[in-house]
Amino acid sequence: MEPYPGAGPYTLKLIDEAAEFLRTPVNTLRFWRHQGIGPRSAKVGGRIMYKTVDLENWLNEQFEKEETK
Repeated sequence: MEPYPGAGPYTLKLIDEAAEFLRTPVNTLRFWRHQGIGPRSAKVGGRIMYKTVDLENWLNEQFEKEETK
């Protein structure tokens, strides 16, 4: 069986770990997810998960937005 395109080794974080990584309250991450404005996430086995690479990319985008102001 061939791997899914784009699949590769990555680290997943639970919402509390993602919040700690971003230094943001968990409820803020939940609100962002609800609004569709936060980092990419997925529900896996009933839990909200984030790829570390997606958290890093989203954070970099936030800094880039600030630099262009």
